Amino acid sequence: MYYHLNCTLVNELKLNGVLIMHNHKKRILVVDDEMKIVEVVKSYLERDGYFVYSAYDGKTVISLFDKIAPDLMILDLMLPDVRGEELCEILRAKSKVPIIMLTAKTSEDDILRGLDIGADDYVTKPFSPRQLVARVKALLRRTKDEGSRFEDLIYIDEGDLIIDNLSYEVKKSGETINLTPIEYKILSVMVNHPEKIFTREELISIVLEKNFDGYNRTIDSHIKNLRQKIETDSKKPAYILTVRGIGYKFGVIKD
Repeated sequence: MYYHLNCTLVNELKLNGVLIMHNHKKRILVVDDEMKIVEVVKSYLERDGYFVYSAYDGKTVISLFDKIAPDLMILDLMLPDVRGEELCEILRAKSKVPIIMLTAKTSEDDILRGLDIGADDYVTKPFSPRQLVARVKALLRRTKDEGSRFEDLIYIDEGDLIIDNLSYEVKKSGETINLTPIEYKILSVMVNHPEKIFTREELISIVLEKNFDGYNRTIDSHIKNLRQKIETDSKKPAYILTVRGIGYKFGVIKD
């Protein structure tokens, strides 16, 4: 189990391993068992001003994650000890950190599986480091201050669903639920435009931005995950409704 820290960060760590930040540079955790790939990605990210941590196996990530509190993670799926998919699920259960999966798995099923378990973006090998950095920038940009232009507190269905745009928390029946940044953005956009029908292309443009290069059905995976978290019965959704042949809209359905 081992990892690499950018040497410029050493004086920012307490002896107990808790990170104290003295600046606003974003922290990126790059996870891949191929050292050459890590070094290339690290070099390009540092060139753009990011702090970069590196890990080469899943156990290191699990032990390191809470200490460094990364702003974004680039995660290879084929690690030597823990499958990337399993690691993604473990982290997603406790964190909303944006995750970009980096992998040689290129089938549509693999991509949709990655999105189903909580990834925010999916980059296949071989890849362009410059494009990867662009995706990092785009993902950080769209997750920054999400909901800030919306109402601070939104009560839906007499408080059954509450969206707090100050703390970025969502509560269902009084319990806080853990949404990914993309899921939160979808919900915020749709709630603030009730009854508007969004096509898949519109949601991709708004939530995933124009540089998205993938399948239109990607948005369906995010909708599916969101429904499982905020609907009482995800098979009979009352909030995020399907408009056949067009897309989705937000509306409260009463029994």
